[in-house]
Amino acid sequence: MLSSGGGRVFAWLCVCVFVSSITLGASEWFKPFNVSYDHRALILDGHRRFLISAGIHYPRSTPEMWPDLIAKTKEGGADVIETYVFWNGHEPVRGQYNFEGRYDLVKFAKLVASNGLYFFLRIGPYACAEWNFGGFPVWLRDIPGIEFRTNNEPFKEEMKRFVSKVVDLMREEMLFSWQGGPIILLQIENEYGNIESSYGNGGKEYIKWAANMALSLGAGVPWVMCRQTDAPYDIIDTCNAYYCDGFKPNSHNKPTFWTENWDGWYAQWGESLPHRPVEDLAFAVARFFQRGGSLQNYYMYYGGTNFGRTAGGPLQITSYDYDAPIDEYGLLNEPKWGHLKDLHAALKLCEPALVAADSPTYIKLGPKQEAHVYQADVHTEGLNLSLSQISGKCSAFLANIDEHKAATVTFHGQTYIIPPWSVSILPDCRNTVFNTAKVGAQTSVKLVGSDLLPSAFILLPAQQLVHRNGISNISKSWMTRKEPMNIWSKSNFTAEDIWEHLNVTKDQSDYLWYSTRIYVSDGDVLFWKENLAHPKLTIDSVRDILRVFVNGQLIGTFVGNWVKVVQTLQLQPGYNNLTLLTQTVGLQNYGAFIEKDGAGIRGTVKITGFENGHVDLSKSLWTYQVGLQGEFLKFYNEENENAEWVELTPGAPPSTFTWYKTYFDVPGGNDPVALDFESMGKGQVWVNGHHIGRYWTRVSPKSGCERVCDYRGAYDSDKCTTNCGKPTQTLYHVPRSWLKASNNFLVILEETGGNPFGISVKLHSASIVCAQVTESHHPPLQKLVNASLIGQEVSSNDMIPEMQLRCRAGHIISSITFASFGTPKGSCQSFSRGNCHAPSSTSIVSKVCLGKRSCSIKISSAVFEDDPCPDVAKTLSVEARCASPSTNGSFQL
Repeated sequence: MLSSGGGRVFAWLCVCVFVSSITLGASEWFKPFNVSYDHRALILDGHRRFLISAGIHYPRSTPEMWPDLIAKTKEGGADVIETYVFWNGHEPVRGQYNFEGRYDLVKFAKLVASNGLYFFLRIGPYACAEWNFGGFPVWLRDIPGIEFRTNNEPFKEEMKRFVSKVVDLMREEMLFSWQGGPIILLQIENEYGNIESSYGNGGKEYIKWAANMALSLGAGVPWVMCRQTDAPYDIIDTCNAYYCDGFKPNSHNKPTFWTENWDGWYAQWGESLPHRPVEDLAFAVARFFQRGGSLQNYYMYYGGTNFGRTAGGPLQITSYDYDAPIDEYGLLNEPKWGHLKDLHAALKLCEPALVAADSPTYIKLGPKQEAHVYQADVHTEGLNLSLSQISGKCSAFLANIDEHKAATVTFHGQTYIIPPWSVSILPDCRNTVFNTAKVGAQTSVKLVGSDLLPSAFILLPAQQLVHRNGISNISKSWMTRKEPMNIWSKSNFTAEDIWEHLNVTKDQSDYLWYSTRIYVSDGDVLFWKENLAHPKLTIDSVRDILRVFVNGQLIGTFVGNWVKVVQTLQLQPGYNNLTLLTQTVGLQNYGAFIEKDGAGIRGTVKITGFENGHVDLSKSLWTYQVGLQGEFLKFYNEENENAEWVELTPGAPPSTFTWYKTYFDVPGGNDPVALDFESMGKGQVWVNGHHIGRYWTRVSPKSGCERVCDYRGAYDSDKCTTNCGKPTQTLYHVPRSWLKASNNFLVILEETGGNPFGISVKLHSASIVCAQVTESHHPPLQKLVNASLIGQEVSSNDMIPEMQLRCRAGHIISSITFASFGTPKGSCQSFSRGNCHAPSSTSIVSKVCLGKRSCSIKISSAVFEDDPCPDVAKTLSVEARCASPSTNGSFQL
């Protein structure tokens, strides 16, 4: 609530000189500086800093995408970019390193630096991250005597070798802060406290060793361990959770860090899609800083894509969108990105008080309402803060943790109304500039899928693109090639016993064939007829997928994580070929003893129901074949001439384990591209030789999705889900840098019998934007931040809320489809006028916004020429369309 009266409202912004460091250019940022910490915060170059960090995993996008992602992250208000390091990507073969392409960590770090951002490198080297095998290379499990993540010498030797490799590389490239680089923080291990008890005393000794090993490398910046309550003295223990406002480190000498704020969640095949409301996310962040936190990292700020076979397991999907502020395709996920940007700006206005105070003052305002006040105190003298810098600094957070009711509270003699489950931020301990529950940021609309939480894009089918751009996107001509359903090469081998899947494949392929022969006597056939029975194949347990073939025919499929198999068999007299195909869908990425988890078949394999009892196949001779023929002959390479392709006839019946290829064009421009695989079953896809990932149209349960998502109350991944009763994923991101304007080579491996003629290309473009701002919303925060940087006072006019609309780069506002200042009803795409409406609404908004990429409109009766309903709080609701201007002056969506 603003104070009454006109003229100059307040001058508190002029003392915020400490915040000015956030705008310095890269040349200023990277003069060498030291990093240390005290109980309150990181200390950069002698100054405590409160920091917003944003998670971006470099291999989940392409190097061509990195500059734009980093720039959008900085614009969103982040100070730091965080990433894991992915061991299996960097050392796919023991001793052979890969730091190129999507794994060019040095290039990524230097791009972060060039944008004036700090870098938080979580080396691990265990990552989890829903990444294949948690980031461990599979060859690691073959080292004699090894046991992962415990006091085991072979493992510690390999771990130290790789961590040293990364630290040495960063040092050689002058990337640490004391060298003038961006790296201010490192992490060793990852969430080990969750599983430490599984290893007994070996776990306790291991964590001490890991800490000492990390410190011995001389990186010159602090190290952290997340979720590690017994982190040794010189390692900062940190929090990973949906909420960390109640977290305290294990020593008063350590600051409070939040290394993973889960702003969404991952999805598995056959599940609905999680979404976290931005009001709750902003509430969690504000509460963290309100209660003494000093560094918070979004996991994820950009999630990206699990290209190739990098998705973890079991059954992680190819998309890693994570409902993040920047979506999988690199577009802003609104209103999440915009609301958090406003939050960050409000928090930055509080930074002088946050870093000056050793701890906040707590004030109880009601049964579920409280305030935390930050003011300078005598304990800040040793941190190079002069008296002029700390005098007058006072910032406050007013919280209402009631999940249902708004609250009216009195603070410092003024009255404030706080919505339920929200925090109001007062940078000067007087004026509210932001409330976490009041979203003034625009919404960009997804016209397909759920309307529960509109977020990102319009999707244009290929047919529309052909009509508008004269480009043929998916060819109607397909070629096909059948995959052999058994042993196909001389590289097979025969051995007794059932061998474990990964011991054979070394994760070079998802697929492993097991084949044996079964003899059926005439007596067995007669026995089955007389007893009206059939023999059954039983296997103790399998993961992730088992397909059963008898005499070349697929007769059964089993999906799950170590599930029991019982399959009825139709056997003929004489010899029968029994073939089992085990498939991985991402290796286990979380938990203790993952090196022992394995894949494929576990336990006894037998056939029951024979005249003389069951037949135990566990000790039989089996012939093994790794992978598919098309994989090893590289059908996905355009130059490959080994495949004997034939033309596919439209209307041909579905075919299992079949390869398809075609060529397709894409429209020009920079809109992200996706392939729609809703007509397919399960398999893998390549474009121009690039492995896009696994696809699967496995359908999620029909129940569990609520139409209305209430942000109030504690969040978990089952709250606010969408996409029930639909395939978990149908759209697959194809980065623009992997595409040509025409003749893109598309190859598909289809396992279950899809229809390739139904595949289409779809563009993503935020072509509809909406916003709804009331007179009680926060003022234009970026203007306040900018004023603070130059010590400028702020007038009453500067505190009037504004609506801001913006199209993505290359697009402008082409039309205003709805505008009403007054008491409009509804939400985006369903706005309607209320009883109070300013007739000039559409014309005023059109005059300010049409033909521009972005515009801002003050929420004031003066702007709309009259007051349509005095004494009534008014709202401006706008829906606009964005388009790319064509050369002839018309617009193209």
